Amino acid sequence: MEYVQPPAGTLTTSLAAMSAGVQPATIRDWVRRGILTRCGGTPKRPVYRIDDVKAARAATKPTRPGQRPARAA
Repeated sequence: MEYVQPPAGTLTTSLAAMSAGVQPATIRDWVRRGILTRCGGTPKRPVYRIDDVKAARAATKPTRPGQRPARAA
């Protein structure tokens, strides 16, 4: 069941992606890589703090040798 409205101060994966200007898969990747942490919800419907999403968006991401440079937004 999708939230009608997530708890105050939090965002669902879809809303976090929209606010950060990325795809939902990127949010899930940030969680997997430890850049962003869940603050509640369920395993299938996590929620994230708004401030944590902003910090993850601004965080320097590790790069790999030969990786293409990020496109300018």
